[in-house]
Amino acid sequence: MFKQKNYLALGAVFVVAVLILSLPTSATSRLKLVVSSWFLPLFGLADAAQQLPADLANTTLPRSELLQQITSLRRENQQLQAAQLQTAALTRENDQLRTLFGWQKQAPWKLTLARVVTRDPANWWRTVQIDRGTRDGIAVNMPVLTADGLVGRISSVNFTRAQVVLIGDPNCRVSARVDSSTHDIGILTASGPLDPSLVDLSYLTGGANLKSGQIVTTSGLGGVFPPGIPIGKIVDSQIVEYGLATEARVKLNANPGALEQVWVLTNPQLPL
Repeated sequence: MFKQKNYLALGAVFVVAVLILSLPTSATSRLKLVVSSWFLPLFGLADAAQQLPADLANTTLPRSELLQQITSLRRENQQLQAAQLQTAALTRENDQLRTLFGWQKQAPWKLTLARVVTRDPANWWRTVQIDRGTRDGIAVNMPVLTADGLVGRISSVNFTRAQVVLIGDPNCRVSARVDSSTHDIGILTASGPLDPSLVDLSYLTGGANLKSGQIVTTSGLGGVFPPGIPIGKIVDSQIVEYGLATEARVKLNANPGALEQVWVLTNPQLPL
């Protein structure tokens, strides 16, 4: 029975072949086109499957190269954020100078990226050490900042390392301006040890117009920090010295306890 089925199938194939060969040339071409259209998707799928490993090999990068690209992009992003600080500072400065005669020009900041390498255990929240020194153009009193704002200044430096004293340390006094209608100016001093991100703003006048949330920036007075670098925001204030002065607490933009990379402002000239 099985052999009979094979013979029948063979005979059917023979008959179909004879019929195809007997067809006119135009009919044969159309038949080939129809049959090929049935199998074309399968051929395309096979070609795509063969090409896929080659495409993946061409587009996949080694892990080390990907990590280098990520690090480079992260560094460029931080540098752009730091540069935006100067743009915001210039905008505030120009707004204040619109009613004055002439315009002051501020040189573009030159920033050097540095990595925090150590902290002093005895003064954990007040000082850090960075991996840049005199060979990199670092000098004493240069401002140090992050993309969020000011963090301190260079207090000492050798050939390969530099010590940074942070805002809140008694040795890092900063003249600061409050973004208010009266542009009150005071001095940032050390606050309590419970929260290193809070500092005191002292030596304000008794009539200072302070409100929670007001922006605090460097004033440019003192010859160390150029004006307009963001510092933080007013938290609250109180009248002291029998109404003759005002003190305020300022929440720093930059977290001094989470510093990993910082930027050193190597040309901190005041406006010309």
